[in-house]
Amino acid sequence: MSAATIRTVENEQDRMRFIKSQWNFYKGDKNWVPPLIDERKKLLSVTKNPFYQHSKLRMFLAERGSEVVGRIAAITNENHNKRFNDKVGFIGFFECENNQETANALFRAAEAWLKSEGKDTARGPVNPSMNDEAALLIDGFDSPPVILTTYNPAYYPALFDNAGYGKVKDNYAYLLHHKEYQTEKMTRLQKAIRERHKITIRGVNFKDKTQFKKDTDTIKEIYNAAWRNNWGMVEFTDAEWDALVSDLKPVADPDIIFLAEVEGKPAGFLLALPDINRAMIHNTSGSLLGAGWNLLTKQKEINFCRIVIMGVLPEYRKTGVDAVMYYEVGERAGKKYTAGGEASWIDEANADMNLALTKSMNAKRYKTYRIYDKAL
Repeated sequence: MSAATIRTVENEQDRMRFIKSQWNFYKGDKNWVPPLIDERKKLLSVTKNPFYQHSKLRMFLAERGSEVVGRIAAITNENHNKRFNDKVGFIGFFECENNQETANALFRAAEAWLKSEGKDTARGPVNPSMNDEAALLIDGFDSPPVILTTYNPAYYPALFDNAGYGKVKDNYAYLLHHKEYQTEKMTRLQKAIRERHKITIRGVNFKDKTQFKKDTDTIKEIYNAAWRNNWGMVEFTDAEWDALVSDLKPVADPDIIFLAEVEGKPAGFLLALPDINRAMIHNTSGSLLGAGWNLLTKQKEINFCRIVIMGVLPEYRKTGVDAVMYYEVGERAGKKYTAGGEASWIDEANADMNLALTKSMNAKRYKTYRIYDKAL
């Protein structure tokens, strides 16, 4: 087998080749959920994605003859570097044949560009940031990914390991079932917490445009404050947040997105989403038309949801607001999403949350996602 040739993505034709080449690596994989091509174009567009207002992207293709046998993107995130006072660069959108030489060539190309940008560490995969889809799946390959999580062939971790990348952080995914975690003890506990701290739950107003903007801005403020000290997390810019809200609103379920208030003041929020991947897995072409058709005709298959993120303001963390919100989402989701839900990603270092999920909610850890680092 001849060595692959690595070249830089230079134009729109190359960019489409980069996007569509993803199909090359999942032939016959029943668990892969094809992305929407138009969504990938927007995500990789330096003019349409506000992330690139403070960041740079360089994409590379590995080709053998006329076939794309690998791809990678190198990313600088200046907001990350300012936040953490480091020189970390990022790699993402990695796909590769099961060939270490090809993978090494892709890594070398991305690493060389990051070094030319003054970076001393390559971290990833992130697509293109920790606020997007991120991390490599290292176990739990026997089921499809849920909404906004990654999936990859089982041989990818070895490609990273053998190229000199080492684990810097693992994140977990847990399976939740309504009947297993809504115990009598939890029901009594959350009721007492609500009464003691005067906690109320209210939904986000999707019907009134002005109130929706206020509610989602409140969620952004809570998120940025609650997650400020978390590993690797960078605050959303206003433009990034607005773009995220715009993208998620069409698939959101207002019943499972809500704010928690203590004596009428915002204290936390929980964002869960229907797992539309259960319909999108049938959209093998990645087209918008196919997506619409499958969301319409496969709606009954969307019986699972994902708790994407929960945030509690620091001053309310000892009040039990988090327990109340987990109970609330179980009550709301259990009636509609009968197959259960996933809570992810949960930082391996978050001992309190991992313990609560396994002991208090009887959740089962079933997937692990890894972020890698390599010194340049």
